[in-house]
Amino acid sequence: MGEDGVAGLGDASRDALAAAKVVFGGPRHLDLAGVGARGRAWPVPFDIAPVLALRGRRVAVLASGDPFWFGAGGSLAAHLAPGEWRALPAPGVPSLAAARLGWRLEDCVALGLHAAPLARLRPHLVRGCRIIATLRDGNAPASLAAWLCGQGAGAVRMTVLERLGGPLERVRTTRADSFALNESAAPVAVVLDGANLPRGFGLSAAAGRSDDLFDHQGQITKAPVRAMTLAALQPRAEALLWDIGGGSGSISVEWALAGGRAICIEPRADRLALIAGNLDRFGMSHRIRIVEGAAPEALAGLPEPDAVFVGGGGSTALFRTLLPALPHGARLVANAVTLETEALLTGLHARHGGDLTRIEIARAAPLGGMRGWQPLRPVVQWAVTT
Repeated sequence: MGEDGVAGLGDASRDALAAAKVVFGGPRHLDLAGVGARGRAWPVPFDIAPVLALRGRRVAVLASGDPFWFGAGGSLAAHLAPGEWRALPAPGVPSLAAARLGWRLEDCVALGLHAAPLARLRPHLVRGCRIIATLRDGNAPASLAAWLCGQGAGAVRMTVLERLGGPLERVRTTRADSFALNESAAPVAVVLDGANLPRGFGLSAAAGRSDDLFDHQGQITKAPVRAMTLAALQPRAEALLWDIGGGSGSISVEWALAGGRAICIEPRADRLALIAGNLDRFGMSHRIRIVEGAAPEALAGLPEPDAVFVGGGGSTALFRTLLPALPHGARLVANAVTLETEALLTGLHARHGGDLTRIEIARAAPLGGMRGWQPLRPVVQWAVTT
């Protein structure tokens, strides 16, 4: 149901609403639908249990626009058989916003920031971006403008859209760094246009992002080696990585930025704090789970991985446990910087095959009044598909 209420519903939706013995929805939806005593407001905090308790009866659930875009539809369908429910969507926020601005929806990123941190924008905030996002409440646009300015993105053009699709709809546009709009009426959404952002603004789309973007205190796989490591790991959308010896979490973050999910395993409390901070910084906390503990013991009970990176704590005991546990087709990459771990990987390569690579990188650095090559520690990398 949109902001135009029953008037905007098709015949099938009107019939379903009229036939329902009980109607669930937020207070705003129940008022728009005019269902009277049949209406039941969602419990706070939100819970679908009252709906499921009425299985077998005619129940209607009102949701904004498309119930399968950050709505109750997905939550309910996961607990019901296909024949128990029917969805009758109306235009959602992305469709309505794109229609107001004349944008191609396939060229936009759509995000639900009503229940997510603003940092979720970080991977998408680049020059030329077009982002459509729902927001929490009427105060959220001002908070978003301040956050954008804090990211150096004050030039972003913000279009604030209130109560889309109804008689009280309002659309206003401003730059983030000159935001002065009064409080917005919920439900509220925002469209961000990054056409005015400077060239080169935002996160690179390739692995090996600058070390300076991470809080690492020296515990980080350096950017060139990280790029080669991610290439060896071969990230894919929704694939699960075990990052053993997480350090700063940089490998997990870059894997998640490529579309995957990760479990970052680290025994040291100080490094766990670094990892958590970096997940928040890159807006990836929803795609990465942190596990405190040392491998191999900490691996017990984890879901099967599609790939594993061993960046710290590689030992005979770890690989003796790890290798038999990996599913067929999983990718394993291990880096060594000590002679002892290098010897271990050399032996594993001889027994199990794969690729053994020695990575040697030097960077130009001051040398007296001139410059010279300053080598980084060489890294031996073993990569194999089980």
